[in-house]
Amino acid sequence: MAGNTGNSTSEDGGSAIKEQDMLLPIANVGRIMKQILPPNAKISKEAKETMQECVSEFISFVTSEASEKCRKERRKTVTSDDICWAMATLGFDDYAGPLKQNS
Repeated sequence: MAGNTGNSTSEDGGSAIKEQDMLLPIANVGRIMKQILPPNAKISKEAKETMQECVSEFISFVTSEASEKCRKERRKTVTSDDICWAMATLGFDDYAGPLKQNS
């Protein structure tokens, strides 16, 4: 996935979406990564790209689970409670708890 600038199309043959448009901006990912590292630490481009793919996939994974819950409940709006529920359902309980406290 990293470095691939090709296009992918939607399943229904609709407009093409660039893979890069599906990922979080790499500058933001790098900034977040730097926050946890010592000030003199460096992060390779490949590490940033790998993390970019991981966090983007994670967001899609959790959002998909929350969206499915909303679909079953015939709701159109995904809420923060839905995201926390999805994270807990997917086994990310350690993250869901603190998120509920902040919302």
